[in-house]
Amino acid sequence: MRTTLSACPAKRPSRGIPRLALVAAAVLTVPAFLVGPSAAGVSGTTPKAATARSSTATAPAGAVPPASSPSATATVRASSPTAPARAASPTPTPSSTATAAGLTTEQTRTRSATLTPAPRKPRSFCGGKLTFGTVNNCGLIIGQAQDTWTLTTTADSDVLYLQVVEMSGVSLTIRVNHQDGWKACELSAYHEYLDQCRLGPAGAYTLTVSITSGSGKGSYTLSAESRRTPSTCEQLPADAFSWASAGVSGTLSAGSAARCFTFDQPIGSKLFIAEPHERDRTGLRAEITDARHQWLCESHYADFDCTLSSAGPYRIFVQHIDGKATAYNLRLPRISQAVGCPTLPLAPFGDPGAAVGRGRLEPYERACHSFTTTSAAQVMVRIDPSGMDWRLYDDAGRYICDQGSVEYCNLPAAGRFTLLPWSGSYSTARDYQVAVTPLHRVDGCGASTGTSWDQPTVQVRLASPVQTNCQPFQGRAGDRVVAYTGPVETVEWLVDQSGNRICTNWSPRDGGCVLPADGTYRMIWTPSRWVSDSLDPTYQVQIRRLTDAAGCPTLVPGGYDAAPELTGIRCRAVEIAEAGDYRLRTVSATNADVWSWVYDREGRAICHPDRCTFPAAGRYMLVFEPQGVIENSVEHAATLLPWAPSGCATMSDTGWRDAPHRGAFQVAGQVNCLQLVSPAGSYIALSEPVESFYDRRTATRVVDATGAVVCDSPKGYVCELRGQAPFFALIESVINKPATTYAMAFSRVDGPPACPVLRENAETAVTTGADRFVACFSIPADQHAAMQSFTWKRTAGTGVADVSVFDGQGPWICGRQGGLEAEATRTCSLLDGPVTVLIETDGKDATYRLTHRDASTPTT
Repeated sequence: MRTTLSACPAKRPSRGIPRLALVAAAVLTVPAFLVGPSAAGVSGTTPKAATARSSTATAPAGAVPPASSPSATATVRASSPTAPARAASPTPTPSSTATAAGLTTEQTRTRSATLTPAPRKPRSFCGGKLTFGTVNNCGLIIGQAQDTWTLTTTADSDVLYLQVVEMSGVSLTIRVNHQDGWKACELSAYHEYLDQCRLGPAGAYTLTVSITSGSGKGSYTLSAESRRTPSTCEQLPADAFSWASAGVSGTLSAGSAARCFTFDQPIGSKLFIAEPHERDRTGLRAEITDARHQWLCESHYADFDCTLSSAGPYRIFVQHIDGKATAYNLRLPRISQAVGCPTLPLAPFGDPGAAVGRGRLEPYERACHSFTTTSAAQVMVRIDPSGMDWRLYDDAGRYICDQGSVEYCNLPAAGRFTLLPWSGSYSTARDYQVAVTPLHRVDGCGASTGTSWDQPTVQVRLASPVQTNCQPFQGRAGDRVVAYTGPVETVEWLVDQSGNRICTNWSPRDGGCVLPADGTYRMIWTPSRWVSDSLDPTYQVQIRRLTDAAGCPTLVPGGYDAAPELTGIRCRAVEIAEAGDYRLRTVSATNADVWSWVYDREGRAICHPDRCTFPAAGRYMLVFEPQGVIENSVEHAATLLPWAPSGCATMSDTGWRDAPHRGAFQVAGQVNCLQLVSPAGSYIALSEPVESFYDRRTATRVVDATGAVVCDSPKGYVCELRGQAPFFALIESVINKPATTYAMAFSRVDGPPACPVLRENAETAVTTGADRFVACFSIPADQHAAMQSFTWKRTAGTGVADVSVFDGQGPWICGRQGGLEAEATRTCSLLDGPVTVLIETDGKDATYRLTHRDASTPTT
């Protein structure tokens, strides 16, 4: 059956065409490149699929449908999934045709194809025109979307201040391209700080915003400001450059790129960007540009000042690094020709009285004080708290000095100067006070003092933590002078009558300061830290002469066992009759070691305590340097002895059976001596009647015949006598026991004379007392095991003891572990061969039972 279509289907009402036919026609007219290779039949003409589908759709009920091509059938089924299933028709020949309304439809061959949809472009929700000074909000950016914003600059070589505030956890990338397509800049991982973008020629630019990772979603605000043609720029008032100004206040809106202000100042002016400053941790910063729109300085980098080195007018852009809505206060006080600074009178030496500047500084804040001098001068700047920073400038804004300067500041000429204290990074506000004292003036100096060592110590009471002190004295050309101060460390130096410093280093160790001429000199000094009234801030001062020193007690080499002189004057005039090496000991009244130096007649230091070599006979100078001790009433002792001992009493090395040696110290610093009878190569042990080996009364060293040290304190262990015989024990009292008596015994432990045998598994009674506080025993090689236990127990009397064991050749094996006990067991690992055992006690009358056994054998 044929279906006839209108010759002019376009004029036919659309509702007259069955809906199924319209769908089929739309599908079958899809271009060939969407459905795969070659949709044409053998004849090369396009199939009339729409005709076939229209015939099928309009056939009357009960009519037999004409044969249709497989492709057409497939298309209809795909388009009408509810159509009933039909048997496949035989494949027609290429010449077969079906005619409808005079149109011929060729049969097409069967093919299979996959339809691929075109990729969808990621959707952008934001973009458009970007106006300087306007904050634009984007509520959503997603995946690979790219938001495109456009802006136009009317100035060549402009700089954009860009601020992107990310409102979620994604990082953004900003690309800025010129209208001709070339890239001006790219800002990646843009999620924390504002940034700048330098443009090229004037014209239109495109800003593309995208998610750096290409995935996720977020939101942001975007703002831009122009350096050359800002949206607005407010004129700063003149008082913004005064130190007394409260500043220009305002608020940066959230997301804002920058706020512009303009001002003018003389070229070369030096400003301090007081606020905003990044170190105040608000996130604000400021950038200053010149008339050519070139960067001059920025609060992010300028720790102290900004010099307007090129011509104005100038602009300052206030910014917040992460775009937060933040209140600001803009202050640009001028350092050059500073205004608004309180005047600071120059202070005298000593109590500065009213010549003190005071204030209170918040964290990272600076204050200003100005003073004037009538001539070039050296000045001392004192500030409290002492750790506070400061800087000093001249009236032109040139830097002069700061808190790191060496003692004082050199003012190159007369004029006005500006002092800027700074609170630093302290987390709380701090009160401060400051004073400036010129060194060429003498008002406030103390009374003149002499340089003799027996002169009274000068007492100075501090009235202010910012005072500078002055002590005059008379000197002669060539004199070497030194100074001492206390109770805490001070900084001091010498100046001549004009206030000029004459020495770079004048410590006692370096031989003091050599005076260049006869005349009046002054010691200038300040405490390194303030001592409060509760600690009595009174200082002691001594100025002394090293050359041709006067007022020192005489010290000559003495003998061992002799008591030295104890006196309060801190020096000794040393008379040496014969050049050579001497043993020097300097102590306090409590026998604590005190550092000291020995100087020759020219004031050169030649030695310090212990071994002192005098190059020639003559007079030398010994100076005590006790830490923090100045006053003459504090006593010291000096002992000067020949380096090699002589004239010492002989001491046996069988102290376990002989009477002990008893000695005494009459005064601090005394050195006693004993000559030992043991030969070179032998081992000796020292015993003292004490309850603990740490409760000793003596400090003993063993030296050989040349004075070289062999052992330090053999007590508690053993000393091998190495070197040249005879050997000597040098005995000194310990600290805090300067005058005391003592007893000691030496026992040779490396063989003969052999001690009595201590039998294994046998009880041996040991009786001790004041004259027998050590007992010695020997154990033959076949009388002990590799691991041997030694047990002692007090059976009568009072007291405590300890046991020490030595190898038969002399070295110590075990024992002497500190405190003594009434009873205990000590287990020792022994070598093959004989051993020596010492039982030492506290010297009290007692009886002990001593046994030893094989430690590997169980006890019954």
